[in-house]
Amino acid sequence: MRTLIVEDDFISRLVLQKMLSQYGHCDIAVNGREAVTAFIFSLDREEYYDLICLDIMMPEMDGLDALKIIRKKEKEKQIPPQKEAKIIMTTALDTPRDVMEAFYEGGCSSYIVKPIERKKLLDIIKGFRLIE
Repeated sequence: MRTLIVEDDFISRLVLQKMLSQYGHCDIAVNGREAVTAFIFSLDREEYYDLICLDIMMPEMDGLDALKIIRKKEKEKQIPPQKEAKIIMTTALDTPRDVMEAFYEGGCSSYIVKPIERKKLLDIIKGFRLIE
């Protein structure tokens, strides 16, 4: 499983990396702009991400803007829906408005509120059939 962890908080990045690195390669980005750059680089090399854990509140470019750009790039590259990256929004924001925007306007695959519980995260990923 190839994973991109997008998180501006150092400790949160480390925690996610520790949780997920045993399942495959993990790249790191510290904001939405870096996430988009990493994603485009992966598309160009045809080394697609299976999973993206994407924080919402970040400097330079927030996670919702990054999510929309990533989904747009997948469409431009004509990635079929079943091959699109599974994107989990990881955030402290849990208002209905934020959740609706992430799912319906952005096209995220799932949404998890911090602090992230290992079992809950792994259950979501198992539901995507990325791990057993």
